[in-house]
Amino acid sequence: MLSRVVNSLYWMSRYIERAENTARIVDTTLQLLLDSRHLDDAQLTAHWMPIIQATGDESLFARLYPKATGHAVTEFLVFHPENPNSIFTSVAQARENARMVRDQITSEIWEELNRLYLFLNSGKARELWDDSPFDFLQQVKASSLQLVGIAYATVIHNEGWHFMQAGKFLERADQTTRILDVRHASLPVKGAPATISQTDALEWSAVLRSCSAWDAYKDIHGGDVSPVKVAEFLLLSENFPRSVRFCVEELDHSLRNISGVPARRFSNDAEKLSGRLLAELEFGTVDEVFAHGLHDYLDLLQLKLGNVGAAMFNAYIFQPFVSMEDEILVQQEFQQQQ
Repeated sequence: MLSRVVNSLYWMSRYIERAENTARIVDTTLQLLLDSRHLDDAQLTAHWMPIIQATGDESLFARLYPKATGHAVTEFLVFHPENPNSIFTSVAQARENARMVRDQITSEIWEELNRLYLFLNSGKARELWDDSPFDFLQQVKASSLQLVGIAYATVIHNEGWHFMQAGKFLERADQTTRILDVRHASLPVKGAPATISQTDALEWSAVLRSCSAWDAYKDIHGGDVSPVKVAEFLLLSENFPRSVRFCVEELDHSLRNISGVPARRFSNDAEKLSGRLLAELEFGTVDEVFAHGLHDYLDLLQLKLGNVGAAMFNAYIFQPFVSMEDEILVQQEFQQQQ
């Protein structure tokens, strides 16, 4: 498969996932405000600013807006074309990547993605947002989930499919860590809090809702919301499809399907790094996470996920010239691992 095709399939999938994640966190934050109606300007800024910080776009936001008001933050996250992580930009980038590999995706994927793109570029999108942000965000989330289902049901599960899966699960794992990091300021630098207030419990339940994890969490823990249990569920659950461990396992599985290398072996740095990270998550504990410090742990986790993505790019998209002697050495090293 051509490297440009790999690149477009990978980023199309990542941007679709990013749009949905942004829609969920904006929706949950707006819903949370309904339970916090008596906040002054400073409290509202403290409520919205962690979301911008979690996306890593605070410098760009500060350049575009003088103050972190609800209107400014939602405009920045939903519609602003200069924000590379806004819903508008994410869908536009997903469509552009899909257009470049139109012959590699199904007509059903193209039609749904194009429909969402045209909706976001229409006056109806603004009208719906002004009338009901909830309905607007529900439409974005529903379309993103529909694209995931359409891809599963209509795309041949071959090499291209696994690049799409790798992009989706890498993005999903990264976004879960960023959503979880939104509430780190309420925690000690290291260790878990002895007790939490009712307001803190409400905000940690909002973290779960931002990851579409509230119902799944309640099935295991009931209504008992604590930072330790939330972090353990979103980081280390082996069964919840948005936990970091689950996503890294699926990412590792797709990478090995692409190369044909079995588990506990690797043929490139992407497989080595994903396998190592998966082992750390499989054998790690939530006590170790909080002993390290949740914020620092999540920063390190995001760095490791980024390294997997960079290694994928070097292995499959950026292809430097390799001499015959270098190729022989690579093959010999791979055979020694068998």
